[in-house]
Amino acid sequence: MTEKTKTGSENWRPSTTLVHGGTMRSPFGETSEALYLTQGFVYGNAEAAEARFNGEDPGYVYSRYANPTVSMFEDRLKALEGAEAARGTASGMAAVNLALMAAVKAGDHVIAAKALFGSCRYICETLLPRFGVESTLVDGTDIAQWKAAVRPNTRALFLESPTNPTLEVIDIAAVADIAKEAGARLIVDNVFATPMYQSPLQLGADVVVYSATKHIDGQGRCLGGVVLSDEEWITEEVMPFVKHTGPHMSPFSAWVLLKGLETLPIRVARQSESAAQIADFLAGKPKVKQLIYPGRDDHPQAEVAKRQMRGGSTMLAIEIEGGKEAAFRFTNALEIVRISNNLGDAKSLITHPATTTHQSIGEEARAELGITDGILRLSVGLEDPQDLLEDVEKALAAV
Repeated sequence: MTEKTKTGSENWRPSTTLVHGGTMRSPFGETSEALYLTQGFVYGNAEAAEARFNGEDPGYVYSRYANPTVSMFEDRLKALEGAEAARGTASGMAAVNLALMAAVKAGDHVIAAKALFGSCRYICETLLPRFGVESTLVDGTDIAQWKAAVRPNTRALFLESPTNPTLEVIDIAAVADIAKEAGARLIVDNVFATPMYQSPLQLGADVVVYSATKHIDGQGRCLGGVVLSDEEWITEEVMPFVKHTGPHMSPFSAWVLLKGLETLPIRVARQSESAAQIADFLAGKPKVKQLIYPGRDDHPQAEVAKRQMRGGSTMLAIEIEGGKEAAFRFTNALEIVRISNNLGDAKSLITHPATTTHQSIGEEARAELGITDGILRLSVGLEDPQDLLEDVEKALAAV
């Protein structure tokens, strides 16, 4: 039985929320959400404009600040996550940058898990220090390292779980306890688990970020991101950042993403079922050095995954015996699965992280994270699972 999600005065389950949540209709009574492609808004008189700008009138001012179509997307995800507030952004990385920048100032300290997407590591290791914010990277699965890294000036902890690309599962509740004791804010990138399979706010996190480009769109159409948290922090810290620096989501992207949310539960469930079948097929194969899937009992953090996730994942990691050359042979032999650095799509996609998404972090950092030259990240799509199994089996034979 699924959990009910509260939205307004009604108790809706997630699938219903993702179809109806946050919908605002114009006087025309349209079935689909309206797309408000407008930069600005007009006022009946000068007094109305003054009231709008000083906050006495809650209406819209400018689409860089807020837009009706974007508001519907924010409200729908807010209802699903159980968050008080949300802000849509132009991309997933805009959401990560926004969440971190809004949480710290010069002289503060950030702790982050080492296993991060390359651009996220850039923000923590390179960008934040330029503005006087120190950062410490830890093994996210080792709770003792999180505790040991805390300083008096620690203001934010940041992690993704499962991680990209090796699918480590970090104990969010345990890290949340450390953050609260330190008076810091825990920011969780939940993109691999999706909101269908993991609820970081319910586990104690303060902020959740998504690249809506991934599963939420799920059909390779547009970029987008979102930051979800409590009303006070979003209003006082995030909103001024959005207003004055301009990372806001476009209305057209918000409209596309609203359509993606309607089918999110169906897509994620089907993709995860297929991913589990492929994982079971590949496990123990002679040419597969390592198979990592959060839904299997042999996952290194299987106990944590079962405790905090409601399902496996659409993602799996495969290490092919023979390094880069063998991994490339496997990849190039695939017919249905396409080579791309995106994920969460209706189309199955594969990437070689060492030469693409994590190329920029360097060989030493990759080795520390277990991103070998033989590792491949497979995002499973909506194709017939039997066709995918046959495609993978053929590619394995090419190795």
